[in-house]
Amino acid sequence: MASTLQASTLLFVFTLKFMFMGDQAIAAGIFRPSQWALAHATFYGDETASATMGGACGYGNLFQNGYGTDTAALSSTLFNNGYACGTCYQIKCYQSSACYKNVAFTTVTATNLCPPNWAQPSNNGGWCNPPRVHFDMAKPAFMKIAQWKAGIVPVMYRRVPCVRKGGLRFSFQGNGYWLLVYMMNVGGGGDISSMSVRGSRTGWISMSHNWGASYQAFATLGGQPLSFRITSYTTKETIIAWNVAPSNWNVGLTYSTTVNFR
Repeated sequence: MASTLQASTLLFVFTLKFMFMGDQAIAAGIFRPSQWALAHATFYGDETASATMGGACGYGNLFQNGYGTDTAALSSTLFNNGYACGTCYQIKCYQSSACYKNVAFTTVTATNLCPPNWAQPSNNGGWCNPPRVHFDMAKPAFMKIAQWKAGIVPVMYRRVPCVRKGGLRFSFQGNGYWLLVYMMNVGGGGDISSMSVRGSRTGWISMSHNWGASYQAFATLGGQPLSFRITSYTTKETIIAWNVAPSNWNVGLTYSTTVNFR
């Protein structure tokens, strides 16, 4: 009986340690790479990638927010109504004379939507028309795998874990009665399926998906430190970031934490 009690105690301690280590990771889920699949890739903008700033995911200045020029706009088949924002892909040029033979692949983050162009055929200009799987890459990213003069090349792609420096970042917008949060620097699967916010004077308030990488809560949360509960779309892992924003938080600011997905 003593050994049973000791084992139960050790299990309880281990469970507590698991739940509260790393800024309270509630459940573990490590994103694994997917299988390679066939698609096509084009590019937009020029070598400065200035045309990629902003975008449907709401990341704003991609340089300031850590995404740089290794980005792509996804066709709606992949974009998944914005739930694919922040996902990461390895892309390699495939069976084209424009491919750089000495480049295995490049890695990009999904930051934008490549909308359909129904005025053109899907195989001649309407590259992002459903059900096509297509990557419209930032030109500097495209130029890592193929000669840009090709315009469009067949590619192989796969989802891979997003490797991020530091923790999740929360960019606040809205007003005193409406909090809109853009999620950035998301590791692991890179995607978010749901979020909740908690003030020091509230319980957990479920946030609805607005668009892209943003979630919103219609609540009066001013004057309270804010914590967030975030669930990954792909792995279903849930983590809690406690006290992300102080009681004097304000819209227009971005708040960081140490917790992130793997």
